[in-house]
Amino acid sequence: MSIDPLAGIPAMTEEELATCAERAEFLPEEDAGWVTQVLLECRRARSALETAATASGTPAADLVSADLTQVVLDTAEWLRTLWEVGYMGANTLPVPPRTHFPLIEVEDVLKSALFARIRHGKHPLPFAPPTRWGSPWHEVVESEEAQSVEAEIIEDEGEPAFAIVDGCNRWRIVRTQDAKTHVIQHEGKGPLYQLTVDPFMSTLQRLQPEIRRRIVVRERAGLRHYMLEWRNENGSVEEVALRAATPDGAEAAAGAWIARHHPQHYGQVSFEHA
Repeated sequence: MSIDPLAGIPAMTEEELATCAERAEFLPEEDAGWVTQVLLECRRARSALETAATASGTPAADLVSADLTQVVLDTAEWLRTLWEVGYMGANTLPVPPRTHFPLIEVEDVLKSALFARIRHGKHPLPFAPPTRWGSPWHEVVESEEAQSVEAEIIEDEGEPAFAIVDGCNRWRIVRTQDAKTHVIQHEGKGPLYQLTVDPFMSTLQRLQPEIRRRIVVRERAGLRHYMLEWRNENGSVEEVALRAATPDGAEAAAGAWIARHHPQHYGQVSFEHA
């Protein structure tokens, strides 16, 4: 049984909507305006759904069903990421092992950058991204554009050790180039960035990959398989099978594998095909 209290009420026909629009003219002035606006929004929503149905050749009811199904799948992906990766806003989940799931309020859903990212068809990162003024900052991980930021360097025993960037104090200094320029990384995971500190406005820019790895093609039983050649710290080389059918797909799969197994190198590896 549906929990929707309106499920048993049939949709209004075009004639019924037209009749309501005509009757709106006789409403008191203080009500006529907002009722007319509601009717216009109803017509606009119905028209958009019919246009989409016509373009796709799919019945409107099936489009609604498919969209709701995608919402459910996206919600499941969001909750799985919250539980397994543990980032929700500014790291509100306890560290593993977690024994209970936190209470999620309506505001958490509406303001979740992670949920919005998933709803737009993007995959969540396998680790918590940096935050910018308390909100997850996915763009800085994926974009090569320079970002204007507020930054402060924190020293430890007289040496630069950490950086606070737009309110996030989890940036570690990897190396210092000069008094104003530092290479930093967020919590030891993900890309390296060049931070140029200025008292008025600092600049943060993702560095180009410093590591190169090969993606090779193996023929097995008449099928092409993509493999990532990964050199371990002990010098040994392992071949990692990639679930991909194209070179671009292979690079995406290789990046995902690195993010899961070697997050400290994610975003620092470029690929060459052999």
